[in-house]
Amino acid sequence: MKTTETFDEQSLEVLYDQRFASTHAYRNRVWQVLIPHFFQAYVPEQGRILDLGCGYGEFINNVRAGEKWALDLNPGTSSRLQAGIRWIQKRSTEDWGLEEGSLDLVFTSNFFEHLPRKEDLVDTLNHIKRALKPGGLLIALGPNMNRLHGEYWDFWDHQLVLTEKSLAELLRSKGFHEVRTERSFLPYTMVGGPQYPLIFVRLYLMFPFLWRIFGKQFLLVVRKP
Repeated sequence: MKTTETFDEQSLEVLYDQRFASTHAYRNRVWQVLIPHFFQAYVPEQGRILDLGCGYGEFINNVRAGEKWALDLNPGTSSRLQAGIRWIQKRSTEDWGLEEGSLDLVFTSNFFEHLPRKEDLVDTLNHIKRALKPGGLLIALGPNMNRLHGEYWDFWDHQLVLTEKSLAELLRSKGFHEVRTERSFLPYTMVGGPQYPLIFVRLYLMFPFLWRIFGKQFLLVVRKP
């Protein structure tokens, strides 16, 4: 669940409540498996991190870090975040209000594709680079058009079409260094799909050959020089 930048705050809250509220508890449990068995290895436990387009907070609520920030325009986000998480209610293209070089990591999942223009993605990456410390990481997940067909357009707020190669090319042009690239990582969406037992999620992470079969989202991990 991620915030698009073309809706006003009230429209966002209605759209995402209709789409995601019924599966929030299950998605939260899935992230409680994904984080310790994959993502936590990239997150400094005493570091300062930000979840960009944090949605209902499934990542930022469950990850371990010294200081946690979350940015999302949706007013419904605030009630979903745990105590102690600092919420920034802004568009990603606006000034985040953070000091330059103050973050160890920026995480974003299924957000970039909601930006209305390529220029907005460039502006967002500029804010990410400014906020990261030298050596800081950006972790980005998103639907890979090379792995999808018409189902990409089943969500009204999808706008930018990206692949792992196109996003990696843009990130390199911004000076980021690639740490890890997965063309196929997680399945496309949990919206409207079956709610598998969580042991299946753990097994999926353990066997990367399954990613090549079922993975429709790319994963990029890049470092600011």
